[in-house]
Amino acid sequence: MTASDLTLEAFVRSLPKAELHIHIEGSLEPELVFALAAKHKVALPYESVAALRRAYDFHNLQSFLDIYYAGADVLRDEDDFHAMTWAYLERAHADGVVHAEIFFDPQTHTQRGIAFATVMAGITRALARAQRELGITSRLILCFLRHLSAEDAMQTFEQALPFKAAIHGVGLDSSEVGHPPSKFVDVFAAARKAGFRLVAHAGEEGPPAYIWEALDLLHVERVDHGVRCESDDALCRRLAGERIPLTVCPLSNVRLGVFPRMEQHNLKRLLDRGLCITINSDDPAYFGGYVVANYVAAQEALGLTRADVAALARNSFAASFLPAADKARWLAKVDAAAQAN
Repeated sequence: MTASDLTLEAFVRSLPKAELHIHIEGSLEPELVFALAAKHKVALPYESVAALRRAYDFHNLQSFLDIYYAGADVLRDEDDFHAMTWAYLERAHADGVVHAEIFFDPQTHTQRGIAFATVMAGITRALARAQRELGITSRLILCFLRHLSAEDAMQTFEQALPFKAAIHGVGLDSSEVGHPPSKFVDVFAAARKAGFRLVAHAGEEGPPAYIWEALDLLHVERVDHGVRCESDDALCRRLAGERIPLTVCPLSNVRLGVFPRMEQHNLKRLLDRGLCITINSDDPAYFGGYVVANYVAAQEALGLTRADVAALARNSFAASFLPAADKARWLAKVDAAAQAN
């Protein structure tokens, strides 16, 4: 790494940032997978941490999801969920993240016989600890697995209602192609009526039509990924005009073949078209980097200016579910940090 790279990385790290697209199960590093497997005497099909890391050679979303769900099998008790969440929050803190809106996939665990309450207890204990010890605020977003049935999603929503005080929003993730947002109209309507904030993955591997559905049928406030919007000018105009944020994950997009190379990513083009683009890490244990690594990779490949980087950090707060006063406070701090560096 050159001196200029170090300077850029230090600049990115110095900016306060919100992370809005992080799957907590996707932050499960191989070292912790092995530690939890040993704790619970779970046999892994890999002989070492290095062998597991070598398996992270994905060619599309499904090839990633197969190993992602297998890795989650080591999560068995409250302490496991706490350890995973705390490890992410420590890394996020080191990257200058001051607010995180964290996805979790309860169906991945309840289908294995893990109680919803166990998942919640471990994650929320870590979130409370992070606010107390690291000053990181957070929101928790329950994601429905789109490859499962709409009925299963509704059952999961009903399981979540006793924990409503700790869950801020609902989202939609997992295998996109063949599972359009329209499949989940009823559960999103129920969540909206109950007062949850709404987001959904759309336009990662799926077509622009899925983004339209997420907006018009699910009534989401934020689109996760959304990079396929570029082929639909009317959609891009709408996203820009309504300031509907896209939570973009550059390293993930390249690792999963959404773009062959980072130099071909459309993040900069979308930013220049006036869309509210944010940078996030998605599943950082699997895709090679936490949030600063995503900023730096995009800057190097796409020629982002420091003004672009600061705008992306600003967007992360503007697009967050923080109260208006907190947004204003952090936006002022981003501006101060950018001017100081």
